[in-house]
Amino acid sequence: MHSKPQLLAWLTCDGVHLDPATGKHTILGVFSNIRAHRFPVTHPFMIWFMTLTDCAAGPHKIRILLGVDPTQMQLLLERTFESPGPLQRINLINEIRNLSFPAAGDYSITIEVDDEPILATSLAVTS
Repeated sequence: MHSKPQLLAWLTCDGVHLDPATGKHTILGVFSNIRAHRFPVTHPFMIWFMTLTDCAAGPHKIRILLGVDPTQMQLLLERTFESPGPLQRINLINEIRNLSFPAAGDYSITIEVDDEPILATSLAVTS
């Protein structure tokens, strides 16, 4: 039996700089909600940065879903990543472009690794 992947960090931010010399990540402009004066609104660019651990060695699939109603989520991002082994920490930089919000509200976000939900959270969009 193997353990389920664990999410150690989840940040919404404007950018991530990866230092080629050290491999360190610099997180830029962390935010937790979106403000708009008019709706619908489209947010041009953000990054959802996450750190995972307890992923068995080999390829894995991550899916990020978003919706106003947790029972009607739409697939926003799907990608694969490699894990060298369960003791490693894996940093994933997920670029989200032109994300539209039809109205103000709390938008549900679900993150799945290999079809297992590992996080259910929300993003507040306010006027």
